[in-house]
Amino acid sequence: IQGFRQAQTMAFAVDEINRNSKLLPNISLGYSLYDSCVKLGISFRAALSMTSGRGEPFQLNESCYGYPPLLGIVGESTSTHTIAISSILSLYSLPMVSYFATCSCLSDRKQFPSFFRTIPSDVRAMLQILRRFGWTWVGLVISDDDYGRHTAQSFQSDLAKSGGGCLAYLEVLPWGHEVAEIKKIVGRIKKSTSRVVTVFAHTSNMLDLMEEVIDLVIDTWSTAKVLHTPSYMPFLAGTLGIAIRRGEIPGLRDFLLTIRPDNDTLSTQDNTLVRFWEQIFRCKFVSGWMEMEGQIQERLCTGNELLRNKDTEFLDLSNLRPEYNVYKAVYALAHALHEHLQCVPGSGPFKGQKMAAKPPRSVCSESCPPGTRIAIKKGEPVCCFDCIPCSDGKINSTECTSCPEDFWSNIQRDQCGPKSKEFLSYMEPLGISFTTASLFGALLCTIVLGIFTRHRTTPVVRANNSELSFLILLSLKLCFLCSLFFIGKPRLWTCQLRHAAFGISFVLCVSCILVKTMVVLAVFKASKPGGDGSLKWFGVMQQRGTVVFLTLIQAAVCITWLVSSSPAPHENTEYYSDRIVVECLVGSTVGFGVLLGYIGLLAILSFLLAFLARNLPDNFNEAKFITFSTLVFCAVWIAFIPAYINSPGKYADAVEVFAILASSFVLLLALFGPKCYIILLKPEKNTKKALMGRGSPRS
Repeated sequence: IQGFRQAQTMAFAVDEINRNSKLLPNISLGYSLYDSCVKLGISFRAALSMTSGRGEPFQLNESCYGYPPLLGIVGESTSTHTIAISSILSLYSLPMVSYFATCSCLSDRKQFPSFFRTIPSDVRAMLQILRRFGWTWVGLVISDDDYGRHTAQSFQSDLAKSGGGCLAYLEVLPWGHEVAEIKKIVGRIKKSTSRVVTVFAHTSNMLDLMEEVIDLVIDTWSTAKVLHTPSYMPFLAGTLGIAIRRGEIPGLRDFLLTIRPDNDTLSTQDNTLVRFWEQIFRCKFVSGWMEMEGQIQERLCTGNELLRNKDTEFLDLSNLRPEYNVYKAVYALAHALHEHLQCVPGSGPFKGQKMAAKPPRSVCSESCPPGTRIAIKKGEPVCCFDCIPCSDGKINSTECTSCPEDFWSNIQRDQCGPKSKEFLSYMEPLGISFTTASLFGALLCTIVLGIFTRHRTTPVVRANNSELSFLILLSLKLCFLCSLFFIGKPRLWTCQLRHAAFGISFVLCVSCILVKTMVVLAVFKASKPGGDGSLKWFGVMQQRGTVVFLTLIQAAVCITWLVSSSPAPHENTEYYSDRIVVECLVGSTVGFGVLLGYIGLLAILSFLLAFLARNLPDNFNEAKFITFSTLVFCAVWIAFIPAYINSPGKYADAVEVFAILASSFVLLLALFGPKCYIILLKPEKNTKKALMGRGSPRS
């Protein structure tokens, strides 16, 4: 149907030109139509028939009969056929104007001197799309013919020249249903690191591939209805295509409605108009031989059926694309002839103001239908194509309406819906894992606290201020639980509490460890002769006061931070285009930095003091465990900083939760694991003599 409409568009253009008194006055144009059946052999025979003068004779009246001079050929519809035919026509200097051949190789004026077209090169259009989106690492898929091979060569060369783009791979689509080869191609495409696939191929090539391929950038088959089916549309998400620019042809519909078979057309058995009429009205014209053979089984055609009463694609002129190019091609040839006939000797368009020696073989830049104008350079238009999102599923959908900021289009690309909101949820695997680890850590602290409470009178628990041990266990439990504030949808109160609770809990824990380390050094010094006064200035009250003072400093930092620039929930649309990331803005980067820096300062001081006390006698061996725990603690938070900065959205929260849980588990296991081991499994060592070094030997 589309091919027949294109042929009738050519007939309409010729008829319109003949009725134009200003264009080619006193000259009538004629035409012959040849159906190539998309076969190169038939196209070749038609072209040779026309160039050799063995075409159909023409008779206008009794005095005008014969073989009229051939002005030019409009066609072919495929680049592969055009390359072959134009090579022959160039020998005769016969113009050939194509309305559909887009291969960049046809721009070579030396190889194809008489070839012209009303459609630009598709390679140039595709490269503009790649540059527009900044895509430099792309794959290329081509058809297995002259068009595909020439296009691949030109595309690869121009891609490198246009801005440093590179080709990830080159795949050739086979003709026919070669399923095994198609699967290999799809496999290689999926394994590639390139996320953009550029395709130069025919619609028929793509049918076997569409079940597998996702996120393609496709060529002019983006308007092919066969690809806009419900089964293919889910695979076309994110697909862009270039289509011939749509145009309007006033008067074409009225012309098409005048088409009607007559006695002359009915006398030809293989007439295109007859076959068109039979297909549209689902009937059959009768011939004498068919009556004799008894082959009449369908409804009979009368030729008086009305086209205007049929709802047919043939009369849908809302999306004229190839037809508009055919229309311009006929006008290009007509204007070329007109310019030639109007040319005055000595003022011709060629070098030295010479005229054409033969009938016109050039297409002028003003060769446009009424009301249109196109920029032509070296025999072809400079632009343009329409860029179409194929996932619209609508052939004439060349305009796109942007969704509001908080909305995104659905899979069919025909409706806007609210964007999904992303945050570290309790329902996702990562959130479930963190929640489980947090609750398990809090439970472990409770169990250790119960063990220490039950054995609070034993030497292991009472050694080195048991009150500090209980405070450390309490603060570690708070550290585990504060990580839950980072999971779930951020709200104002959770954003404010998460860092305040985290900062105060960790300072309480680390300050107790720092004081414990100082007590170890003070006790060791007091055990030496003349060192009795060292514990006088660092008794229980001083230890409590130090912990409270150090913790109050962090509390003051948090209060100042919350009052001056409080953290708050924020919906971020910059990370992703299709979803909203709900996150907590820290408010003041300085406040967050001071909070972390203060914790780090106390941890480093604890590590340095514990490191100095690491070689004390075994009865004061707790310093070794403090050294190890604070070393790992510092390593975790040093690694946290770059990971946090480079993690977007919910992954920043995940990094912080991981750091909190990891450092809490390290402190809990390193500080209380050895003591629980002695209490539960080695009770014989839980004596004052053993701790003072006068009991059983070390094992």
